[in-house]
Amino acid sequence: MSLDTRAAVTIDPKSGTRPTALKTKSTKGDKAVGGASHVVLIIWSLVVIMPMLWTLIGSFKTTKEIFASPFGLPANWSFDNYINAWVGNNFGGMFINTVIVVGVSLVLVMVLGAMCAYVLARFSVPGSRVIYYLMLAGLTFPVFLAIVPLFFILQGMGLLNTLPGLIITYVAFALPFTVFFLFSFFKSLPYEIQEAAYVDGASEWRTFFQVMLPMAKPGMAAVAIMNFLGLWNQFLLPISLNTDRSKYVLSQGMASYASSAGYALDFGEMFAAVIITIVPVLIVYIFFQRQLQGSVSQGTSK
Repeated sequence: MSLDTRAAVTIDPKSGTRPTALKTKSTKGDKAVGGASHVVLIIWSLVVIMPMLWTLIGSFKTTKEIFASPFGLPANWSFDNYINAWVGNNFGGMFINTVIVVGVSLVLVMVLGAMCAYVLARFSVPGSRVIYYLMLAGLTFPVFLAIVPLFFILQGMGLLNTLPGLIITYVAFALPFTVFFLFSFFKSLPYEIQEAAYVDGASEWRTFFQVMLPMAKPGMAAVAIMNFLGLWNQFLLPISLNTDRSKYVLSQGMASYASSAGYALDFGEMFAAVIITIVPVLIVYIFFQRQLQGSVSQGTSK
């Protein structure tokens, strides 16, 4: 405890109550820093929110209205752009493909990553440190350098231009981060609980799934959210390894639609497609942001 902190704490020896913090006056420097911080946050919020709001409003306009009045409200609040994007441009099918690929990949990477992190953190396996450092090295490996080898590997396995091929690739690239993030959570869990489960006759599998894994729930939730955001927005891997239009995911569908239409692009439909793409990500983040922030702080403190 620093001198400033000790000076701001008083203890009543008669009552024996808990220490209470004294109110300290804010200096002019503190007020200036606080005011500047609020101004920067407000500006940053506007930079992030205004383009999204403009896109949302533009998704209800026609192309003519967008160019005539870019910042005005639409004359008719119609969902025609969403219907045309969902049905006419097959964004509905691409949305389903994305849900399948991201959903299956997320389940696999969470299960495999948790099991790998648990073994590396709790057991003295020969070569465990080497495996852990190889996982860390995987975090530094640029994705674009693996595109050509992945192309030929998936082609040899007969998984090129297929959803299972994308799923395997997603899992491979998300696994190192998952293991790295969960390693500290499993490492910090008390060994007494694990030993008590062994004494009660629990097997290794039962100890992991019913005892240790629930205790790492905060870390699991945080890494699941971050993996979901990364996999949903993945662009380079699907556009390089999946050229079958019937199996497009949303990210490459957006790029293909924008590039193929050229000057005849319907901006209203494109904005509607953008909203369809980002709404799931926003919903997940809004509902789980507290869990994400708390889990990250808990993991870093450990």
